[in-house]
Amino acid sequence: VQLQASGGGLVQAGGSLRLSCAASGRSVRTVSNNGMGWFRQAPGKEREFVATINWRGESANYGDSVKGRFTISRDFVKNTLYLQMNSLKPEDTAVYYCAAARGSWAATNARDYNYWGQGTQVTVSS
Repeated sequence: VQLQASGGGLVQAGGSLRLSCAASGRSVRTVSNNGMGWFRQAPGKEREFVATINWRGESANYGDSVKGRFTISRDFVKNTLYLQMNSLKPEDTAVYYCAAARGSWAATNARDYNYWGQGTQVTVSS
């Protein structure tokens, strides 16, 4: 499975961005049965959990720092994962990675993911 993240860019504080993550490859049908998530990593910091959604798209979890501002969703027809980011803050600046989980649940631990996208840069200016 290949995961291609896009939608990053430069935005002012308070602005919005929507990230996309398109899944492709021979095992894409398998990925549709798995949970998916977003993580981020800022320079000099450890990778941080952002959001996750279960295989049916009915259950989601969010990191404390993004709750109420970010929304994760998935489109099964397009095999695409989304992250709507509103009220962005400078501390949201990071490379954002999408990932597909080993199981069907909404996993918050990076160890539960076995497919990773290449990352897309989000920069929020103050």
